[in-house]
Amino acid sequence: MRIKLDTIDQLAWDKMSGLLPCTVQHALTGEILMQAYMNADAVKESLATGKTTFYSRSKERLWTKGESSKNYLQLEGIYSDCDNDALLVQALPDGPTCHLGNRSCFAEAPKPLLHELDALIASRKGADTSKSYTASLFTKGLKRVAQKVGEEGVEVALAAATADKDELVNESADLLYHLLVALRANELSLDDVLEVLAKRRG
Repeated sequence: MRIKLDTIDQLAWDKMSGLLPCTVQHALTGEILMQAYMNADAVKESLATGKTTFYSRSKERLWTKGESSKNYLQLEGIYSDCDNDALLVQALPDGPTCHLGNRSCFAEAPKPLLHELDALIASRKGADTSKSYTASLFTKGLKRVAQKVGEEGVEVALAAATADKDELVNESADLLYHLLVALRANELSLDDVLEVLAKRRG
């Protein structure tokens, strides 16, 4: 259930003395950013301000993420689970979420697969071209990278037209990889594409 002001009372506040566990997820990437607790007032404050607010058990008060660091979590939506006793917050971070300066409080957990690949591709810029195909692509320049995207696009189209499912899946993987290389070669990233898609979703 998506939580709005008129559905807050439907949550199972009595199960944990007025507090519900809350998992925060990056609204674009799906990455888990942190875990905290919310009471009804924290939910109301989050919905009213657009900045994700929790209840601090140590401070015994409402706490807006970023109130000191300015690394706010811009609220996109709050959802309950099937038992209405746990919350999922989708948000867009203004900066590192973790107080240690990491993107996530679960810094050792892998990123979502495509973002992990995107980061790996970015790290190959300037790497040894004799050991990295990606590095060699970067050194060959934008025209060669663009050519590879075109070649893989044609291969995907041919596989789709002939209903060759195995080939379609494999060529699609190649296309996605080369598309990410093309984005990074143009100083862009997967997130830039996701932002456009999110705007189109409305």
